[in-house]
Amino acid sequence: MHQKLAGIRPVSRRTLLVSLASLGPAGFLLARQWEKAPAQQQPVEQPAPQSTAPAPPHSPSFTADVKVVNVYATVRAKDGKIVRDLTRDDFALEEDGRPQTIRYFAQQTDLPLTLGLLIDTSMSERRMLGTERDASKTFFEQVLRPEKDKAFLIHFDREVELLQDLTASRQKLEGALEQIDKPQWSNGGSGGGQAPDTDDTGGGYGRGGGRGGNGGRGYSSHGGTALYDAIYLASGDLMSKQTGRKALILVTDGEDRSSKVSLSEAITSAQRSDTLAYSIRIADQEAGRGFGGPGMGRHGGWGGGGMGGGRGGPRGSENRPDGKKILQQISRETGGSYFEVSKKTTVDEIYKQLEDELRSQYSLGYTSDHATGGGYRKIQLTVKQKGLTVQARDGYYVS
Repeated sequence: MHQKLAGIRPVSRRTLLVSLASLGPAGFLLARQWEKAPAQQQPVEQPAPQSTAPAPPHSPSFTADVKVVNVYATVRAKDGKIVRDLTRDDFALEEDGRPQTIRYFAQQTDLPLTLGLLIDTSMSERRMLGTERDASKTFFEQVLRPEKDKAFLIHFDREVELLQDLTASRQKLEGALEQIDKPQWSNGGSGGGQAPDTDDTGGGYGRGGGRGGNGGRGYSSHGGTALYDAIYLASGDLMSKQTGRKALILVTDGEDRSSKVSLSEAITSAQRSDTLAYSIRIADQEAGRGFGGPGMGRHGGWGGGGMGGGRGGPRGSENRPDGKKILQQISRETGGSYFEVSKKTTVDEIYKQLEDELRSQYSLGYTSDHATGGGYRKIQLTVKQKGLTVQARDGYYVS
């Protein structure tokens, strides 16, 4: 999509997004004003209930003015297995401590799904990108239902870039995935040059070029990790315009070092857009140990100098973010799950678990008994049966 202005050549949506992000919080505000984002708490069209549970004697009817709060939940037993056979009467829901009536309920929801895949391409993740890319292709093939679900792809390092806008085409998504681990060259000097932009169909890099020094061609260092910015932009710029089930999948080590917004602001952006965030932590245990070859770039990297070329040495552990705790917090506060890649659990296996969870959610809806006022409202969803754990978002913002 292009926005044409008098006397100015068309600018792609992706380029504008990245350019405004570089201006800091003021840039984010301009981006949101430019696109006239819709209300953050929108009325949601309610599909016909699919529950096998008998309907109450007087089933509620919703009008266009009724704002339904949707809650998507996963229930697990003590052994971690997903419980799929609960009914509406098995749940109890409160808002700010006040009991609410669950008016909408569906088992294993068949609602359309909007996915956003956010992949960390910073130096600390370079050696795992091939594995992440291949697993992501398989995930898209298995999860996305033709003409029903859609997804977008963002990669982030020291900057955030939309590689593929929302699409139902697996072919376009796979093409965009092919770009995440390809070299990026520029002919510029210390500051690099602006790489040719691509259209909104995705693929390719649209941001500034390499950052090599000495006036020669430099290889982009991908230094820094703007995780919070990526969540903020994906939620506010893309997910806020969608309805139904929405989920971000974060593939990263969770160690943010470049964002202009805070962790709290990133989480709030996801909450305001009613988006669940699923975290897949994949950390290179060898990163930062002094290797200088491709994929590491800790000593000298790929072209020193310029705008954050190679780092001069390993990161100091004294101020290193705790990526695990950060990702756990993001997922917990938005209603998603946290996964971690290890020697025993591969990224392919995690994607299979994630697919199973997305296909086994309960969808509940209610209208708040407090129709006026704004701000954040706390939600507590529980089940009456002992020994079961409910995973759901813990609140929402009233527009």
